[in-house]
Amino acid sequence: MIKTLKTFYLFLFRYKKAFISFAFVLIVATILENLTPYVYKLLVDAIPSQNYQLLIKIILLFVGLKIATNLLNALCFYLGDKVFIPALKDARLAVFRQVQDLDFAFHVDKSTGSLISAFKRGNTAFGSLFFNLNHRISRIIISLLVVLFFFTTITPLIAFLMLLIFFINTLVSWYLIKINIKKRAAFNKAEDKISGIIADNLINYETVKFFAQEKREEARLKQEFKDWSSKIWEYSNTFRLMDITIGTLSGLGILVIFWIVSRKLITGEITAGDLIMVISFTTTFYYQFFDLLYQLRNVAKDNIDIQRYFSILDKEVLIKDPKKPVKLKSVKGEIQFKNVSFSYPGGKKNVLININLHIRPGESVAFVGRSGVGKTTLVRLLLRFFDVNQGKILIDGIDIRNFTKSQLRSFIGIVPQEPILFNNTLEFNISYGNQRAKKRDIIRVSKIANLHEFIETLPLKYKTQVGERGIKLSSGQKQRLAIARMLLTKPKIIIFDEATSNLDSESEYLIQDALWKIAKNRTVLIIAHRFSTVKKADKIVVLDKGRIVEMGSHEELLKRKGFYNYLWGLQSRAETVFKPMSNDIEL
Repeated sequence: MIKTLKTFYLFLFRYKKAFISFAFVLIVATILENLTPYVYKLLVDAIPSQNYQLLIKIILLFVGLKIATNLLNALCFYLGDKVFIPALKDARLAVFRQVQDLDFAFHVDKSTGSLISAFKRGNTAFGSLFFNLNHRISRIIISLLVVLFFFTTITPLIAFLMLLIFFINTLVSWYLIKINIKKRAAFNKAEDKISGIIADNLINYETVKFFAQEKREEARLKQEFKDWSSKIWEYSNTFRLMDITIGTLSGLGILVIFWIVSRKLITGEITAGDLIMVISFTTTFYYQFFDLLYQLRNVAKDNIDIQRYFSILDKEVLIKDPKKPVKLKSVKGEIQFKNVSFSYPGGKKNVLININLHIRPGESVAFVGRSGVGKTTLVRLLLRFFDVNQGKILIDGIDIRNFTKSQLRSFIGIVPQEPILFNNTLEFNISYGNQRAKKRDIIRVSKIANLHEFIETLPLKYKTQVGERGIKLSSGQKQRLAIARMLLTKPKIIIFDEATSNLDSESEYLIQDALWKIAKNRTVLIIAHRFSTVKKADKIVVLDKGRIVEMGSHEELLKRKGFYNYLWGLQSRAETVFKPMSNDIEL
């Protein structure tokens, strides 16, 4: 908890002057707010004297305190917001920035639904923690000090009793809060599972519809709600335990204080005004015992909620930028893999073994082989989603680890197998990698990608919304948009990662046409299922069991009668009889 609060206040103390001003006004406002019982004492003690001028002064003092308290409280909240609002913005930006910076491995393993829940609870907890700690609990502690001061003027004994009640309630509250928070944490896990199922369903709604599994999804959610219902009942019942325990302890303590001051009034040791002041202070503070309990509980709850949120900031970025990076405006596009070996952390071993490959600037190279032999892994290593275990990868003779990740990736354009688009316009998605692009440039790359004619048929043309993940577009249209988007960044190295898989013949032709139009004067890496795409490449690299087993042009490899020829034969025979290729073979 200390670490969490330290992180929390680091964001607040970025605005130190505003925070100090807020704290000062809070203290003054709270002291004035708690003087009301003392004014009651003055009023009651002044009544027997029938000094109306004195009574009017006391009444004016009362009204003045109320007005001053109201104004200072408004100022206090204003100054608090001057700290809270920018600090919340900073925290959200910091966590968002960290999520952006975290490695590919983090994003592969994350649960989007669970992460969104953590974001929502963390943002809410930040605001709640600020209010509960700096407004509510601070006011309760200041109020206690005011009460103790005035009680001491009557008799130190009741001041001691009030302090004792406060500490006993705090200790008991903390014990009850630990139970409450434990139940809260269990409930959060159950809630995350519910959120995860709902998010998973919303993301994969097409699959649900395709297989008519709406009832199954509802049943899956209902089943998870059994555990959720159990956890929320356990959690809510801890509040009833708090109410009963704190109410009983506080009531008994205040009864003792009333008995002591009543005895002192009878013996003439205190005035009726003193009695009224004590009763007013204690009855007011009785409810603050409950307030303290719930504020402490809220702080503990907020700590649990914000802990996971802030824990994102503690996650280490494994693929780090160099301290003194090499800076280049552009590259020629030469790529070298030198003795590269790689195994996924905590996953598949020996995905790549001693890979040596030289790709000249402007050369087109295709990678083929069975599924899982490391074709896509080569691309991920080139983009530094992971770092090699052994060896090195060079671009223009420079180890890619000497570039910043952002600069390295600025040299490379990629058309993935499944392009994911933002829920925005076609124009926004095409220009995503180059926000300064002019409309004529967007149209130019769309024409090269064989997309412009389709866009011109739409009523809103480039302002057409594509829907979530580009759902309004066909697979071929999304692939061509991805090509246009990539072209607009003007990369010297281009990667086609199975960009023609699962497309109809017309879409495949349009994409292949776009591919070979843009391949001129660029280094092109191709991973593809179909030989119709790879056979035009200058060089074909055949992978098997993490190693390069053959290399050459399409014609050269066919003449060797080796593994490539075997794969070519399998696909040719499959296409002849209109049967899908074996799941074990991926070209």
